[in-house]
Amino acid sequence: MDKEEIVKILKEISVLLELKDENSFKIRAYQNAARSLEASDADLGGDLKIKDLTGIKGIGIHIAEKIKELIDTGKLKFYEDLKRTLPPGLTEMLSIPTMGPKKIKYLFDNLGVSNIGELERACMENKLADLPNFGEKTQSNILKGIGILKKFRGKFLFSDIIEEAESIHRKIQNFKYVKRSSLAGSVRRKKEIVKDIDIVASTDDSSEVMDFFTGLKEAKDIIARGDTKSSIRLKSGINIDIRTVDDFQYPYALHHFTGSKEHNTAMRTAAKKENIKMNEYGLFKNGKLINCSDEKDIFNFFSMDWIPPELRENYGEIEAARNRTLPELIEEKDIKGIFHIHTTYSDGNIDIEHVCSHLKKMGFEYAGISEHSKTAAYAGGLREEDIGRYFNEIEKLNLNYNDFKIFKGIESDILPDGNLDYSERILSGFDFVIAAIHSNFNLSEEQMTARIIKAIENKFTTMIAHPTGRLLLSRDPYKVDIIRVINAAAENNVDLELNANPFRLDLDWRMCKYAKEKGVKIFINPDAHNIKNLSDYIFGVNIARKGWLEKEDVPNTLTAKEMEIYLNNKKNK
Repeated sequence: MDKEEIVKILKEISVLLELKDENSFKIRAYQNAARSLEASDADLGGDLKIKDLTGIKGIGIHIAEKIKELIDTGKLKFYEDLKRTLPPGLTEMLSIPTMGPKKIKYLFDNLGVSNIGELERACMENKLADLPNFGEKTQSNILKGIGILKKFRGKFLFSDIIEEAESIHRKIQNFKYVKRSSLAGSVRRKKEIVKDIDIVASTDDSSEVMDFFTGLKEAKDIIARGDTKSSIRLKSGINIDIRTVDDFQYPYALHHFTGSKEHNTAMRTAAKKENIKMNEYGLFKNGKLINCSDEKDIFNFFSMDWIPPELRENYGEIEAARNRTLPELIEEKDIKGIFHIHTTYSDGNIDIEHVCSHLKKMGFEYAGISEHSKTAAYAGGLREEDIGRYFNEIEKLNLNYNDFKIFKGIESDILPDGNLDYSERILSGFDFVIAAIHSNFNLSEEQMTARIIKAIENKFTTMIAHPTGRLLLSRDPYKVDIIRVINAAAENNVDLELNANPFRLDLDWRMCKYAKEKGVKIFINPDAHNIKNLSDYIFGVNIARKGWLEKEDVPNTLTAKEMEIYLNNKKNK
């Protein structure tokens, strides 16, 4: 069991204890242990000793013993016993916005509500309106939250499934009866939200492949087993399909099952104009197969460049492939530094030196630290009296580094009137300013758009963070005319952020393409609060590629020296 899984279990134990109304110190102990373990560099190998765990600040002997049990056995009796004492539906209710453990426990104790269905019925019957700490507005918000859950049921974040998808594909790829194989569908196209996982494989013995696939240990249920297609449901909840073809059919099948439907329709329309029939089994002219050894041959036949899977959304890629004007898409290796990082100066659980040490190991040249500003008190926003200490630490670290640069920044709240947090005197001291909305989401489209544009017009704004405020699978974007926002950014020489947090991935890839056309630069930022988050920039690169972005469109592909000049020019715009 790896560190991430153990941290997740510790967090869940704290929630279960809260649902049982256990001692607050005990609850906090598990919360602190989870945070401390997550922030540590502990190697959770089999030879780890209890004393190694208790050496981590925030982990006591009793929790250390439980972590050791998880490492050694992959299970924890205390955790399993605790889960059995509560209806499983209680923890599912935590996925509803505004529903915390205290509210869930109150409803369970007083109304007997033990799952989402019962909660929805109680709201529909107006049973929450007169309860203490609830009321009509809370009841209405709970119903809206349940509606969101229903809307996104059966959908998964790309980040949540990609590791398992790749792991299963490797098993298929290495199976002796498989000749060629690939992930396909929305996973191959790097969509931010996926419904299932698709694999295409070529083989001379489909039956053997189907037996192997349906017998995978990751399978919870076998949904269907056919001669050339089978489906299983994984223990994680997502469905995975495999389709097998003869090897000569593989390129056509891979292209077809990669999609998207819109891209395939456009390709078939293009083929039809040349009297070609195109489907998952091949390209046919007068009933005769046109031989293609791989996907590139398919595109070559139509006098097109090979189209990267990320672009296959019918957003102009076919015309560009014909005109040889497809972009040279940005790659992970192009990113030279990471911005939008929160440390212990606000709500991050890593200190600045620890961040920089890790980024250096990852091969980066610089970091842009950006704490929350004072108005975000809920997130430990940086108080004015602490800014000097924050600057001094960064400057001291910079003196010690000769191969790494730290830029001192702030994620300044955009206030309801469009002004930025802090005075101009304070804002002028930062190397860069990320302007962001974290409150008052319910403004009208006109009010929200004007609010953001006013922040863009502020001479200290370097970039706008997560421009639409969406949280994938949980919160829709706030009402904003994003086209006007992008136009304003172009007019004022302000950059936009592609927030790479897997729950955000905001700016949306469709708007990235428009921003690129308007000449707006886009930072790919992880919005990191811990060490693991630093790697989220990879998900941002996926979306940047879907948005047609090239290396020159993304400022944090610049070297450290180039970035220093770039930010100075922004300050002097």
